[in-house]
Amino acid sequence: MGPFRNLPGRGRPDAKARTPSAVRSRGIAKLAARRGPAEAGALALDLEADVAIYRLYRGTAFPDPESAEPDGLLAVGGDLSERRLVAAYASGIFPWYSAGSPILWWSPNPRMVLFPGEVHVSRSLRRTVLSGRYQVRADTAFSRVIRRCAEKERPDQDGTWIVPEMIEAYERLHEGGVAHSVEAFEGGALVGGLYGVSLGAAFFGESMFAHDTDASKVAFVVLVEQLRRWGIPLVDCQVYTEHLARFGAREWPRRDFLAALHAALERPTRLGPWRFDDAA
Repeated sequence: MGPFRNLPGRGRPDAKARTPSAVRSRGIAKLAARRGPAEAGALALDLEADVAIYRLYRGTAFPDPESAEPDGLLAVGGDLSERRLVAAYASGIFPWYSAGSPILWWSPNPRMVLFPGEVHVSRSLRRTVLSGRYQVRADTAFSRVIRRCAEKERPDQDGTWIVPEMIEAYERLHEGGVAHSVEAFEGGALVGGLYGVSLGAAFFGESMFAHDTDASKVAFVVLVEQLRRWGIPLVDCQVYTEHLARFGAREWPRRDFLAALHAALERPTRLGPWRFDDAA
């Protein structure tokens, strides 16, 4: 995965083991055919002798993220309702699956985290940010950004995990003020951007795209520096990539991430639409 789950197979040598297609090949998709009582909450299913995968039903409660299997897979099923997605992010969990698979829910260990006050920006990228080549805005083209992320062809990626129902779900979150896009324009054309979710004093990055080399990087830098000014100290980057590591993101034990997330959620959520400061 590249920045925010874009490039399966990149980064850590075991990254491909975390992709939806790899999980499906291990037999997780077979859970979609299983039948069980339509009870609220989660039912633990023994997929392998030493692993319990939780099957979600009507309730929005999630099992303890610390009970996830070693690659971070925690649960299967449920839906992408606004209530469930908010509950997932507030618990340090996110959905990630591909077409033909049931919904898979993840909480990786370790967790890739960036602190806005520690972001690393190269001198060349800083010059590009300051040059004014790209006009960076927030929440002006969410639907276009998420669809560009879904459509972008990426090395070593078979299809996209941003399936139509995922797009619709995050558009609902955007309408509710908790999902946000950051767009980079050049000459009036949308040439890069990213989207994610914000709750409390945390931002959860989801995906980014670029038609110009530095467009998404500039959008990311502008976002992170704006988050710092707003006093939002935690950016969840989910899993390791070299790209994010170069920006200063680092891996944290899941328990430390969950503790920091719990503290961040005690702060009020800055609902959208977002508008960046003039200094951004």
